[in-house]
Amino acid sequence: MTHVTEHPLVQGGRSAALAAACVRGGVAAGLGLGALAVLVIAAWISSPFPDGGPHDVLHTVAGLWLLAHGVDLLRTDTLSDVPAPLGVVPLLLAALPVWLVHRAARDTLDPGAGGRNRPRPSPSGAIGAVAGGYLLVTAAVVLYSESGPLPADLVTAGLWPPAVVTGAAAAGVWTALGRPFPGPRWAVLPRAAGLGLVTLLAGGAMAATVPLVLRADRAQGLFLGLAGEWSGRAAVLLLVLALLPNAAVWGAAYGLGPGFALGTGALATPLGLAGDPAVPPFPLLAAVPAEGRGTWLHWSAAAVPLVAAVLLGHRVGRSARTWSVRDTALTALGAAGACAAAFTALAGAAGGPLGSGRLSAFGPVWWQAGAAAALWTVCAGVPTALGVRAWGRRSPRPKHVPAPVPTAPAPTEAEPEPETGEGAATGGKPSRMPSLKWVRLRDRGRDRDRGRDRDRDRGRTRNRFRLRGRRSGAAPGTQGPGTDPYDGDPYDDLYGDPFGDTGYEPYDFLPAAWEPTAKPKPEPKAKPKPQPEQDSEAPGGA
Repeated sequence: MTHVTEHPLVQGGRSAALAAACVRGGVAAGLGLGALAVLVIAAWISSPFPDGGPHDVLHTVAGLWLLAHGVDLLRTDTLSDVPAPLGVVPLLLAALPVWLVHRAARDTLDPGAGGRNRPRPSPSGAIGAVAGGYLLVTAAVVLYSESGPLPADLVTAGLWPPAVVTGAAAAGVWTALGRPFPGPRWAVLPRAAGLGLVTLLAGGAMAATVPLVLRADRAQGLFLGLAGEWSGRAAVLLLVLALLPNAAVWGAAYGLGPGFALGTGALATPLGLAGDPAVPPFPLLAAVPAEGRGTWLHWSAAAVPLVAAVLLGHRVGRSARTWSVRDTALTALGAAGACAAAFTALAGAAGGPLGSGRLSAFGPVWWQAGAAAALWTVCAGVPTALGVRAWGRRSPRPKHVPAPVPTAPAPTEAEPEPETGEGAATGGKPSRMPSLKWVRLRDRGRDRDRGRDRDRDRGRTRNRFRLRGRRSGAAPGTQGPGTDPYDGDPYDDLYGDPFGDTGYEPYDFLPAAWEPTAKPKPEPKAKPKPQPEQDSEAPGGA
């Protein structure tokens, strides 16, 4: 007899899974390059006076793609023939490669459609393979950009792309594994830090949007002055959209206190704008505060980090009701440190050099912004977490229940009298007294109920006397010797109403359940004794 055994078809092994993950990383890099190339080539084709040829366009695409990864570019076509660095990263543009790497690493550990048991690499192998495939494409793009107008800085090219790609791949693998945490405190820490960071960036975006709206005329003039044709304006608009997250980071750094630099020797803080700023003509820079001391509107930006720190501490304290004070404080410190570290990285990417000379320092200083974020979150977040924890652990006080007040019995309603007199004759206020017919019927019913109760009591009394006579041997219908109908015999209630039924009426003197069913023999009637006849004449008469 032959048994047919089905074996799962497995294509390849662990090596094939690692190779597939490496290919996924390379494909993610190619998708990012292709999406950016479509935008740049569309702008170049639609321009009525294009500069350069397709070769220059591809070099521009490579330079912008490397800039999105944090690589500084060098502009060689300057008036002084001295290369000018360009290090301000458009954060919205950087979100595309980060998302692509995250997705590639997540799909590497995905079991597949239908839950197939296909070979998959280990988590560390997936991170290394995806990051390795992506960085191979990055290295090729760096080498290609060396021959163009925007070559990459080799120092930053060897530092920031590996860090960004490895971090995004690790986040994708962690997501594929179900976002595990070693303990409850570690689960609260990133959530609280993320809440504080999002609040800080949202407040910074508001701090940058309000002055930009108030100076809309100036921003519109700068926008129209940069390009005259619609294709150039579309390119400027795309660049403005890509730099909107940068403006939010700048606004957050402004609210934290250190502010941001507008060139060497110029600093904008809530206290005022110091120095001589070197502001390029760009629409987003119309929101830069004017020179002079700050007003209460500028000082109100300090509420942004305060709210962010309070929300961070509240998130930790709400989850720490069963923790100790030490664990709560350490978790709040960890969340504050994570929030400050993330904002430090964003501040370093949002700022940087825009050229040489006075434009070599532009935007927030990363270490100052990070230190201020840590100071705000620690000083306001930790006490808030401890306070929320203490408030959540308080024992509820017993509610004061007032003593019951004795209420007086309701007075007996007097029987209403029929309406007579002038009130009935005249058409005055109608009376609420019942009619005379209803009163008579009610009284008749009451009299009937009272008569029934009275008859019931009489029947019970006769039944008690009859039973007592049997026990004492007295004749039926007579009272036993030495008995009193009101002597308080404990068996009165038992024999008077054996079943506890208040409606029991023993009118017919039927035998009870405990009495014998046989009828007692009738006693013979005693013959009357003859009476002696009395003499009609008195003795001794005559």
